[in-house]
Amino acid sequence: MPRSRCSEVLVYLTVVFCVASAAVQAYPFAPPVPETQAATTGAPSLTAEEIVTRLVQANEQRAHALRGFSGKRVYKLDYQGFPGHQEANMTVMAHYSAPATKSFDITSQSGSKLIQNRVLKRLLESEKDAADIANQSRTALTPDNYKFELLGTKASQYGVCYRLRVEPVRDNKYLYRGEICVNEADFAVESIDAEPAKNPSIWIKKTRIEHRYEKVGEFWLPASNKSVTNVLLGGTATLTIQYTDYKLDPEQIAR
Repeated sequence: MPRSRCSEVLVYLTVVFCVASAAVQAYPFAPPVPETQAATTGAPSLTAEEIVTRLVQANEQRAHALRGFSGKRVYKLDYQGFPGHQEANMTVMAHYSAPATKSFDITSQSGSKLIQNRVLKRLLESEKDAADIANQSRTALTPDNYKFELLGTKASQYGVCYRLRVEPVRDNKYLYRGEICVNEADFAVESIDAEPAKNPSIWIKKTRIEHRYEKVGEFWLPASNKSVTNVLLGGTATLTIQYTDYKLDPEQIAR
């Protein structure tokens, strides 16, 4: 296969991978819990159904209260494998206004121009689409989209969280299967460790997704996103997104 054609295939595969990653909206970073703390801390006092009900209610309340914010993001995409190593970085200022408006200002870029223009910029566009109200409804963590199984509890950076296994009720590349942790006090998702419910392309062998949240004021916002994709040609694409410098607009927070 000509090298130019290999590069085109690489870009296509990475675009698909990035879109799949964006579909599961980023969840914040909390430092890993040591193994001695990761074990179940006790019998949960609530059932899976009760936890999910409170999670849905709390998410709705937070979504109503948070009217806008801005923050810095650093994207890095690194590909190792055939036909060769490629990477790109992009720093972005992101702006959100309720109920579903996102905009991005790119402040710096480096690395492969092809990946910058045909992957990372497309990832930003895909996130705008995912923010649409209808898309949010189809991908939200609700009983309409997922089945939930309570696995127990564990210690976390924010106290204790409920461990829930999630299984999508239908095959859809914008849904996922895996494990989430729901904060015991705030009923907010602290972390997601999962894979897409449906392989988004025959060229992709496997994708693992890690999302982490952090608490900013009274709200839970993305802190990190890591997606690792193994492609059929034998390469591995790793996308990381770090979220920092959040600013909540006081006038944008509903009372």
